[in-house]
Amino acid sequence: MTETIQTRCCIAGGGPAGMMLGFLLARGGIDVVVLEKHKDFLRDFRGDTIHPSTLELMYELGILDEFLKRPHQKVTQLSGQIGRETVTIADFTHLPTHCKFIALMPQWDFLNFIAEQARKNQGFQLRTQAKATGLIDDAGRIAGVRASTADGLLEIRADLTVGADGRHSTVRQSAGLEVVDLGAPMDVMWMRLSRREDDPGQTFGHVEQGKMMVMLDREDYWQCAFVIPKGTADAVKRRGLPAFREEVATLEPFLRDRVGELQDWEQVRVLTVSVDRLVSWSRPGLLCIGDAAHAMSPIGGVGINLAIQDAVATANILGPKLLRGAVTEEDLQAVERRRTFPTRATQSLQVAIQNNVIRRVLIDAGPLKLPWPLRLIRAIPYLRRFPARAVGMGFRPEHVNFPAFV
Repeated sequence: MTETIQTRCCIAGGGPAGMMLGFLLARGGIDVVVLEKHKDFLRDFRGDTIHPSTLELMYELGILDEFLKRPHQKVTQLSGQIGRETVTIADFTHLPTHCKFIALMPQWDFLNFIAEQARKNQGFQLRTQAKATGLIDDAGRIAGVRASTADGLLEIRADLTVGADGRHSTVRQSAGLEVVDLGAPMDVMWMRLSRREDDPGQTFGHVEQGKMMVMLDREDYWQCAFVIPKGTADAVKRRGLPAFREEVATLEPFLRDRVGELQDWEQVRVLTVSVDRLVSWSRPGLLCIGDAAHAMSPIGGVGINLAIQDAVATANILGPKLLRGAVTEEDLQAVERRRTFPTRATQSLQVAIQNNVIRRVLIDAGPLKLPWPLRLIRAIPYLRRFPARAVGMGFRPEHVNFPAFV
């Protein structure tokens, strides 16, 4: 038997974009159902960086102080080690925001916090273990979502359907939306290694010829991203876990006494990196946002924050329309127009870094040298403010205006 729900807006995907949009719409008096395919948010190896642009939104929503009570670490600068040279790349302390730092927080804690705020609004529903399986097409207009749940089939009919179900989006595939693949030269192997009080301070990344790793300080452990050439994960595994542990220890010698914590490949997750975007984000009755509209490279950790900015723009533009009735194709296209520039600008910057830095490190031969932009930043510390703004705020930071400030 199929359960049927009628709502104003159905959001497929309980990630940062979906949860933030659901919260904002419900806060504005709009009935909304968010579908999350897992039973909870407790999953590892997701983006942990909450950037100043997102923290500013928390301030605008009046929930920043409560949010910052959750365990987190503050990062005011990003630095990198290239060979034997270390350079501070970005300094967030001069940003025109209330929080002049990146907050490192497990994504499940962030999503749980947003869910708690959303549940304070009567019109909000979060359905877990509910996976979108297809769309309801009513004479060419998307009229809702079909989903499978732990209790059986679910049909949600909605005036607006939003695909926020990530880079492997079922919604965008079901809608037949065309994807442009911009390419990526690398994949990432994620793992945890224990952290000790006398460990060196955190760097944004460590680069040696043919090797690259990023480490995030999670207080009692390091979240490590070991970057490998695209499609080589199986080859790395064939060389064996001892050889992989040695590669990690060679890159970061202070970890040598604990790489033995990696006892099984199950402790090392391979994340396939992709950079892509939709040609069109919408169909009548349907809008895609976040990674479903534009998969981002992990460079700069900006994906979660760009997705949240999409959610805010969607609420600002479509919220008032939903209060009055159904949204039009022009309304949906207005969201895409608003978010196209920051998406393309961010992806262009990421692709440039991929091609001119990461590809050369991982694939091309030749001696490793500090790139001239980093030499310039090292020589002129004021220039650290520019990458800080690009990473910390993005190219078009959004502000909450639906509903009005509290």
